Amino acid sequence: MTRPHGPFRPLLLLLAFSLGAMTNASAQTRDVAGAKDYPGIGRFGGSVVTGYQVKDFDAARMQGAAFKDGQPADARRLEGRVTRIAYRTNPGPSILEVSRNFESQLAKAGFETLLACDVDACGGIPFSEAIDALPIPQMWVDGFNYRYFAGRKTDGSREIYASVIVSENNRDIYAQLVVAELGAVQNKMVDAAAMAKGLGETGRIALYGIYFDTDRAEVKPESRPTLEQIAKLLTSQVGLSVFIVGHTDNQGPYAYNLDLSRRRAEAIAAELVKGYGIGAARLRTAGVGLLAPASSNATEAGRALNRRVELVAP
Repeated sequence: MTRPHGPFRPLLLLLAFSLGAMTNASAQTRDVAGAKDYPGIGRFGGSVVTGYQVKDFDAARMQGAAFKDGQPADARRLEGRVTRIAYRTNPGPSILEVSRNFESQLAKAGFETLLACDVDACGGIPFSEAIDALPIPQMWVDGFNYRYFAGRKTDGSREIYASVIVSENNRDIYAQLVVAELGAVQNKMVDAAAMAKGLGETGRIALYGIYFDTDRAEVKPESRPTLEQIAKLLTSQVGLSVFIVGHTDNQGPYAYNLDLSRRRAEAIAAELVKGYGIGAARLRTAGVGLLAPASSNATEAGRALNRRVELVAP
């Protein structure tokens, strides 16, 4: 996101600090719904998660070196599975203390340091403006007061990057961890013919091209190609009715995942009725949470296969 420069910046900074004071006055005391720490990294003691985002495929920006003459010297665009977690810690610890704790944990997890720097050594405000940060109030980055770390490791054939930005707002310490597990985008497109074949041969077909934000049940716009193929299938076979069944992995409370999978299935049915003219009577919905895994939940690859929607023949 481009940030203002010139005479407007001091005014916007003052506004940001004022908003920060109001935000902190009623600051949250528990993690945002659905959030969890990154395995093997954890959090600084006493912190709460203020922002949480996991994308099976996304791009993350990381800096492998300090800026030179106000410009990136080693800017990296990393594509794959991206996790972003923002934390807030009450006044007390320093930016350096929080950052060092994250850096130590990342080193124990096998990450080698690419860059570790404070404000001036990083490149000042231009560097801070290039950081891949969650939006305010989930994450605050003060361009005059921050520390940045970036590291890399290999895990078998996988290449994984991690960055941590730690800053301060209204005496609270904010930290954001970004982990990018590099990988090619999976082909999640299943056309109407493949859906018909799956229903005819096995009575079900798994779909991975319908997208939701973490902890949300609103169908995202990028799901349209798969929705169009479901509608094409149902339009071409006017006598066909299906169950739409939501599935999750095993991360999070059982009852919560059961309800989330149900709400997602209902949201898909609603989209097909409203946007594609499919009769509601032809669509029945259910959510089974983690009860019918397609793979083991012991690995991230397995959990990704378990997060899906299935069409099931009655």
